[in-house]
Amino acid sequence: MRTITRTPLACLIGTLLSASAASASVLDDTKFNFGGYVKLDAIASNYSDGTLPSGNIGRDFYIPGLTPVGGNDEGTAFDMHARQTRFNFSSKTQLENGKSLATKIELDFMATPNGDERVSNSYSPRLRIATIEYDGWLFGQTWTTFQDVAVLPDTLDFIGATDGTIFVRQAMIRYSNGGFQIALENPETTVTPYGGGGRIVTDDNSVPDLVLRYTHKADWGHVSGAALVRQLAYDDGGLIDSTETAASFSISAKFNIGKDDIKLMYNAGSGMGRYLGINTANGAVINANGELEAIDSSGGLIAYRHLWNDQWRSTISYSWFEADNEVALTGMGVTETTSSVRVNAIYSPTKALSFGLEYSHAERELENGNDGDMDRLQFSAKYAF
Repeated sequence: MRTITRTPLACLIGTLLSASAASASVLDDTKFNFGGYVKLDAIASNYSDGTLPSGNIGRDFYIPGLTPVGGNDEGTAFDMHARQTRFNFSSKTQLENGKSLATKIELDFMATPNGDERVSNSYSPRLRIATIEYDGWLFGQTWTTFQDVAVLPDTLDFIGATDGTIFVRQAMIRYSNGGFQIALENPETTVTPYGGGGRIVTDDNSVPDLVLRYTHKADWGHVSGAALVRQLAYDDGGLIDSTETAASFSISAKFNIGKDDIKLMYNAGSGMGRYLGINTANGAVINANGELEAIDSSGGLIAYRHLWNDQWRSTISYSWFEADNEVALTGMGVTETTSSVRVNAIYSPTKALSFGLEYSHAERELENGNDGDMDRLQFSAKYAF
């Protein structure tokens, strides 16, 4: 019998060929997809109480807590950007056990701080979504389970009816079965110092946020309810080491009326903080004893979309936010209420291409009575692929 000795190079080649064959087998059972859109936004904003400074993200899309208040002069600003442009990669693999595995990665260019507008208008990409889905389980970063993405209105603004909208993306472990979902999600606490004066982002939580949701779907649309239970925590390494348990709920629905639809959402509870209105109010405030007290807040939206014909559609929406601040703790300089209304007309010569014009009016009032408003006109051109 002749013995064949394999050289190190032969072993390496054999290993690579085996790996290549295994990879080819996986690729044969995997479908890949690339999608996204390119979008231009041209935005003219008029503020009753002073213009937002250059580079402020609130000039690129509506953030309720940034509407200027208490100023003396009216101001106008014009901005144009393509930062909403996004792309995603996804895959679906049929596994040897008969089950499937799906992945998705999505990025856009809305990262802060802003890029330099003098020459290049460069913006860094940021991670929006990165998920693995298998057998009812989801692992990764995506929209919080506390948010019903399906009721976001059809607006040109990046979010739209932002005041009363739950809007968060974060890492999580989620299990779904039929209409039921349960998730453990990344925690983060925002705190108002005793007497006011800013925002503390703590990152001191010891347990994840717990979210439960149930959605019922039918030919007429859907209705959904969710509950959020979370720990608010702050440890400054010195005098303050406090936790507080908070709970909130969200109810949302979409009703189909022929080709039109109505979307609704209402949210209320304690300690919602960053989940509602892009953190218009913090989750908690520090009291005189150095302990956390959850801040109650509520908000909602209503939107009606009408299809004029196969190429034209319009959406009108109203959204509001209200915080129940204990002003003896938070001070009088915190936001009490915000609201916004917007209406648009969108023309789509083809399914993938659209041009739109949107008008919005927003108002904000502080606990001390200072208020301000914003009028905004936005043009957008978008190609989805």
